[in-house]
Amino acid sequence: MSGSVEITVHQGVGEIAAADWDACAAPEAADGGRPLDPFTTHRFLHALERSGSVGPGTGWTPRPLVARAGGEVIAVAALYLKTHSQGEYVFDHAWADAFERAGGRYYPKLQLAVPFSPVPGRRLLTRPGHEAEGRAALLSALADLCTGSGLSSAHLTFCTEAEAETAEAAGFLCREGLQFHWQNNGYADYEEFLAALSSRKRKALRRERARAQEFGGEIEMLTGDAIRPEHWDALWAFYQDTGARKWGQPYLTRAFFDALHEMRDDVLLVIAARAGAPVAGALNLIGREALFGRYWGCLEDHAFLHFELCYHRAIDYAIAHRLARVEAGAQGEHKLARGYLPVATHSAHFIAHPGFRRAVAQFLEAERPAIAADIAALAAEGPYRAD
Repeated sequence: MSGSVEITVHQGVGEIAAADWDACAAPEAADGGRPLDPFTTHRFLHALERSGSVGPGTGWTPRPLVARAGGEVIAVAALYLKTHSQGEYVFDHAWADAFERAGGRYYPKLQLAVPFSPVPGRRLLTRPGHEAEGRAALLSALADLCTGSGLSSAHLTFCTEAEAETAEAAGFLCREGLQFHWQNNGYADYEEFLAALSSRKRKALRRERARAQEFGGEIEMLTGDAIRPEHWDALWAFYQDTGARKWGQPYLTRAFFDALHEMRDDVLLVIAARAGAPVAGALNLIGREALFGRYWGCLEDHAFLHFELCYHRAIDYAIAHRLARVEAGAQGEHKLARGYLPVATHSAHFIAHPGFRRAVAQFLEAERPAIAADIAALAAEGPYRAD
């Protein structure tokens, strides 16, 4: 309870009416258009639950919050009880290790996030007109749940800068990271984008795209009903290959990709195939203003094919559909040469133990200028012409 706002904790978003959830998560889509952030919509989060990608045995136990005032849902939050730190992309393994070596118990913890998706966006999802009271109620509830249940911490990851500032005022510690995003400066086509680059970088990207075509097949960009069920069989094979190489086992289940088929109007698949057989592919979600690159995989290795499918084709699509930016996911300084520039990301952390909080605060104080220096240095190395 926060003032006149009532907070309830649920076992999953499936317990919450989609209309109530999306009135807070995607109010801009009330006209039937695309949401700004497809990852916080009811159908995306429910797909994670229905497919078993989160829930029993995964270390991600859904505990979504709902805030009501006068019987009306004014705010919601995708909260999870976590027993590990996998699939988050804001790394706190060192915090966990330090706390447990000191005799504490770091897990379980609370995580307010979109599982397996390092996509910046709102995490304190409020109905228009209720932003201040909704955010305050959700933050208060997080702190109360943490201390009342004897948990070590609560974390908002990839939240907005405004949410981080609000959380900091409520006693949370703020942290910054960095990603690489491509910004559409009103380009008419890819060639006009290339014209904004230095001559050397422009020539390098033309050669790179030409080399990528040497894999000997065709590249298709598919969305909506052009995406057929067999495409998800290929994407699943690609995803398993990438997962096995990067994090040991895939986070998402095969059933999740079937659930994505129901969302195919908001999906862009970029498929490289030879003689009709897919050999590599990239999965993107389409928002109202941005294209979000998510998963990539291949069954064969070909020079520059990864860059073509994940970065160049994403730029092609964004320009053709007048999207403001492409967000290409976590990490990857190789994105810089392809026109993706560093941007700051934000998270906020409630640490229950006073001594541990002081230690984390000192760590963040030392880390912050280093992140800022990295962003400045990387931006200075960007491929764009000096003018």
